Parts: sequence; structure tokens; C-alpha cells
Amino acid sequence: MKEIRSAGLLLFRRTGDGLEVLLGHLGGPYFARRDAGAWTVPKGEYDADEPAWDAARREFREELGLEPPEGEAVPLGEVRQANGKIVTAWAVEADLDPAAVVPGTFRMEWPPRSGRVQEFPELDRVAWFGLERAREVIVKGQSAFLDRLAEHSA
Repeated sequence: MKEIRSAGLLLFRRTGDGLEVLLGHLGGPYFARRDAGAWTVPKGEYDADEPAWDAARREFREELGLEPPEGEAVPLGEVRQANGKIVTAWAVEADLDPAAVVPGTFRMEWPPRSGRVQEFPELDRVAWFGLERAREVIVKGQSAFLDRLAEHSA
């Protein structure tokens, strides 16, 4: 079985209350009514011939419709999610207005076995979260990125 790899950028900013991270809520009907475990680092899959860093920047563009911010990229390493996907992420300090996001879309058959194909946003919204709240809502396998960012910023 082919190993599936994904790469992304975790934006963070410093506030009077500490660090905040920008997460995206997974789009589509399966996550519409979920909060816990339905927020993610903006990321996407890439092939072995594409460098992970390039993929992370490309996916940021595709998922958020905005250019990835410049700045020091803090490597957060890799995690393996419950579905087996290996995710590589970098943190970049930047501020971004969630209202400026123009999400990319994907198509899928919905409802299942209906023969109807519908289009859904990759991320149906993005928001800033303090680290504690982010730990409550992020895809479980990605919570290590929050811990690594906190260690780096300490």
C-alpha cells in the first residue's frame, strides 16, 4: 500500500493571552456538525517527487486562496494520523484575517449512492485559537504540532 503524505503550514501569532494558531475546519458533509477533531492545519497531499516544503506552501495557496506568508519557517516535524497519513508541518509567525480566505473546493458524490456530485469547500471556515482550545478541536494526530510549537516559543 502506498504511503500517503501531506504537508502544511501552521500560522501562529503572539497575543496578550499567549500564542494563537490558525486552524481550518474540514469542509464537506461529514464534518459539518462536528467541532472536536474537525479542525486541521491547512495542508494537503503531495507526491514523492515534490519537496514537502514546496507542497506545504502550494497547499496553503490552494486551501486558503492566499499567498503563504514570508518569515522564518519553524520545522514541526512529522506525525502519523489515525488514518495512517503522515503529515509534515512548519510553523510561520504571521497574522491573517480569516475573512480574507477564499477556500479551494473538492467534488464528491453526495448523498452517498445518489449519483449526484456536489462541490464542497476544502475548509469551510478558518479561525484563530489559543493553544488550549486548539488542542480540544484539532485532529488528534496533529496535536503534537501544537506541543512542538509551544516548546519552540517558550
